[in-house]
Amino acid sequence: MVFNFTSRVVEPPVRLFMGEDKHENEELIKWGWPEDVWFHVDKVSSAHVYIRLSLGQTIHDISQAVLEDAAQLCKANSIQGNKMNNVDVVYTMWGNLKKTQGMEVGQVGFYKEKEVYKIRLEKRVNEIVNRLNKTKQEAHPDFRAEREERDRQERNEAKRELKEKQQKEKEELERRKKEEEQRSYNNLFCSENMKTNRQAADEDSDDFM
Repeated sequence: MVFNFTSRVVEPPVRLFMGEDKHENEELIKWGWPEDVWFHVDKVSSAHVYIRLSLGQTIHDISQAVLEDAAQLCKANSIQGNKMNNVDVVYTMWGNLKKTQGMEVGQVGFYKEKEVYKIRLEKRVNEIVNRLNKTKQEAHPDFRAEREERDRQERNEAKRELKEKQQKEKEELERRKKEEEQRSYNNLFCSENMKTNRQAADEDSDDFM
């Protein structure tokens, strides 16, 4: 089961979601989307919170207010972190999550540490946590099916874009070919290359002199 939350600190609102337990977190680690941004309290156990970016957005496009919403949600759902002040919440793109053999369920590492960012929380802000909890909804998604459908749509879009590109290249090639044919035609009948009947007659008479 996954819990969905809505952050309305920006327009349009942003969806946040997290797994119910470590097993759901493991599924999210495995079948997450490239557009997902992962959040976790640094160095202590906590919920795994995600934001799903829109196509074309980057991790740097997330507003500070939304970052704080996601971080507060992580902290509030950490037994240890919820009691601590001045804690860091780390976040990175889903594609930077590294799962290796021997890791515990729900545990992850990173491929590139430099692509892991932090937000510092001085304390829990109940106003934020309560606001998000009022939007809380339960869902039972099929993570694998959703990811496969997402990938299928991406492949279809890539095929469509490739087909459009090839069509434009074909049209451009035909346009250039027609222009080249027109230039050749114009050169053939250029006035400088044409002779009057009198010039042609004079040249013919010269041949017999």
